[in-house]
Amino acid sequence: MSTNLAQQLREGTTKSHSMAENVSFVKSFLGGVVDKKSYRKLVANLFFVYTAIEEEIDKNKEHIAIKSIYFPELHRKLSLSEDLEYYYGSNWVEQIQPSLATQIYVKRIHDIGSNQPELLIAHAYTRYMGDLSGGQILKKIAQNAMNLTDNDGTSFYNFTSIKDDKSFKDMYRNALDNIPISNEQIIQIIAEANIAFNLNMKMFQELNSNLIKIMLMLLLSAINNFRKNFT
Repeated sequence: MSTNLAQQLREGTTKSHSMAENVSFVKSFLGGVVDKKSYRKLVANLFFVYTAIEEEIDKNKEHIAIKSIYFPELHRKLSLSEDLEYYYGSNWVEQIQPSLATQIYVKRIHDIGSNQPELLIAHAYTRYMGDLSGGQILKKIAQNAMNLTDNDGTSFYNFTSIKDDKSFKDMYRNALDNIPISNEQIIQIIAEANIAFNLNMKMFQELNSNLIKIMLMLLLSAINNFRKNFT
């Protein structure tokens, strides 16, 4: 029996989305002004976030609520590693560390992975669907602004194992709708999705750069476009 979780997630996070959209963003990025150091720090922070998400999803992949949305083709850790090698060099592991906001985000993911694995659905939805929906737009902006060639520094945006984005998103929506969870769990997942939005915003805002603010705006816009498919 369908829970309409996808639609409930869209409707249940409308306020968070609206608040994020109403933040005043500096528009210099649209003119091609990119702080490369801030950008690579973002990539580093995302590496820690996705490492946590993917560790917990892998650990809980047999959980009744997680196995329905277990799609390794979405995983970003490897692609982020490639980007970090491009921006920092071969010893990138020794050069990066998570920001304070990122540490809080990562701790939250590990906590729910250990105690309420079904809430990982909220974090997967917030991050992966936004990246898949808006990735090519962000990739093009990054390439133009930083004069990047081919896939140098933009592997994060390439979902090489997904051949048709729309079909995959339809499949993902269907998987969300058919997860065997209770109404109480749905309420908790929606609440966690709002927390995920807030954690993302704090991580981006902490970097205090025009580029990161615009990327957050575009991410939220991409998620909004993805949600519209649920109506």
